[in-house]
Amino acid sequence: MPEQPVSRTTELVKSIARGDRLAADQLMAELYGEFRTLARRYLDREPRGHTLQPTALVNEVYLRLVDQTQVDWKGRTHFFALGAQAMRRVLVDHARRKGRLKRGGGLQRADHEAIQDLEKLDPRQARIVELRFFGGLGVAEVAELLGLSRRTVEAEWTMIRAWLRRRLSDEDPR
Repeated sequence: MPEQPVSRTTELVKSIARGDRLAADQLMAELYGEFRTLARRYLDREPRGHTLQPTALVNEVYLRLVDQTQVDWKGRTHFFALGAQAMRRVLVDHARRKGRLKRGGGLQRADHEAIQDLEKLDPRQARIVELRFFGGLGVAEVAELLGLSRRTVEAEWTMIRAWLRRRLSDEDPR
């Protein structure tokens, strides 16, 4: 999802920020396939028997994104990054409603809790995880979006993976 120079997508994203609902509908029509692919990828990581479907997840994310009038949209990559973050939050909320996290969702619970713990320790690193792992963005895209150098993101990513590996290996999913 490389950033394009002032593309139609970027213009639509900026129109959404100004409250243009028609632009939101047009943008979703353009990007629906990509968001559905992202939703499928997320849902493939969920436990068997998950009741949320990719279309429902995309629709929920769409509703959350178009209500973001206070966001200073920076373009397509930023829109996707926030979409990825919204998807993760929808899935966590859905799991909580179904009682999975509360009753012990095994490894999925450990994953969600690890990200929440990381967010408490270092919000920037948690954001990098969301963008890289959940959002599928590359190092260059994350660096641009967060205003960091590629080298900084690469170093942070190395530390994050080590921390997550150690944190998740300490979890007993039973």
